Amino acid sequence: MSAASLLKRGLWLEYATLGWNVVGAGIVVWAAVQARSVALAGFGLDSLIEIFASVIVVWQLRDVADQREHAALRLIAIAFGGLVVYILGQLMVTLLTRTHPQPSGGGTVWLALTLVAMLLLANGKRVTGQQMGNTVLQTEARVTQIDAYLAGAVLLGLLLNALFGWWWADPLAGLVIVYYGVKEARHVWREAAQAKR
Repeated sequence: MSAASLLKRGLWLEYATLGWNVVGAGIVVWAAVQARSVALAGFGLDSLIEIFASVIVVWQLRDVADQREHAALRLIAIAFGGLVVYILGQLMVTLLTRTHPQPSGGGTVWLALTLVAMLLLANGKRVTGQQMGNTVLQTEARVTQIDAYLAGAVLLGLLLNALFGWWWADPLAGLVIVYYGVKEARHVWREAAQAKR
């Protein structure tokens, strides 16, 4: 496949991710407010970070000759750090006030769809990034894959709360987001340092 075709495919994958997450952020935030769910709120914020990361990748792909790789990776790492700070704060408030989230049918359906969509998009980005030799696209493929795993974790928390009344499963799913957020922020920051050399 030609370099131009790979670039076009990489951009298409990012635009598809952007579209999905723009719609999803609104749905998930609405569902989070209705259900008083920390995990859904965290996932909504994660969707905003995925939007930010996709915009950064589009910016980098549009001019790969301009040495934007280092800056793009640093911005993605900072976005992950912001996610961790927000989730930890929200988690503390929920646990201290013992806020019990309500079941969310809409949130559950959207998370199940997001799990599948993000796995497919992540695989496409990973393969395309490898074929292009583009570190930023490959890194963002991991962001998208983590988004899929987080959708699965939050989905599990919502289902355990809805089926068994385990209200603590919702904030516990938020901790999964924190773990992956810290892990990826550190990983991407190291990649940015290597890209600068």
